[in-house]
Amino acid sequence: MNETPTNPASDEKLMLAFAQGSPEALTELFRRYQQPIHGFFRRRVTDPARAEELMQETFLALLRAANRYEPRALFRTYLYAIALKILRAQRRKAIFRAAFFGRPEAASGPAKQDGTETSVWVRRAIAQLEATDREILLLREFEQLSYAEIADLLHLPINTVRSRLFRARAALRQLLEAPVPQHASEKIFPVGASS
Repeated sequence: MNETPTNPASDEKLMLAFAQGSPEALTELFRRYQQPIHGFFRRRVTDPARAEELMQETFLALLRAANRYEPRALFRTYLYAIALKILRAQRRKAIFRAAFFGRPEAASGPAKQDGTETSVWVRRAIAQLEATDREILLLREFEQLSYAEIADLLHLPINTVRSRLFRARAALRQLLEAPVPQHASEKIFPVGASS
């Protein structure tokens, strides 16, 4: 691997090197993708610890699949495909637990994080989008995947990705242009009310 600071190895070359037994290559891929994959899960599950576990499961699955890796697509598309499969499996398990054990479905929607009132409002608006539209929007805007990568990942025609992304953005814009809900304290103590 001829990796220099001015010419770093591509993700695909690193994955091939790891498949041939280079632990340094996996370390570099983990360094490059730990935060993006953690963010992918953090935006989709409510529990930060669960997001961390799912990120680790993704890299464990990558480790197990190394000898089967073929660079047919970009490495990051391959890695996000693994993450998406793990997320879907986690959601199926949560639905099963809710139905079988009567527990509420945990971590099935976008993450609820601490933050400003505006960011909570935006997260709630994103949560109202249709599931596939929401996923396309998150993959494009947060994970910065190309239309082709999203199409490969979700097994959709590229024009479907484009049109659904347009639809998701329009729906989100409409949701965000709606009047801002009053803060709970404003409802209790209206402006101008005496204490």
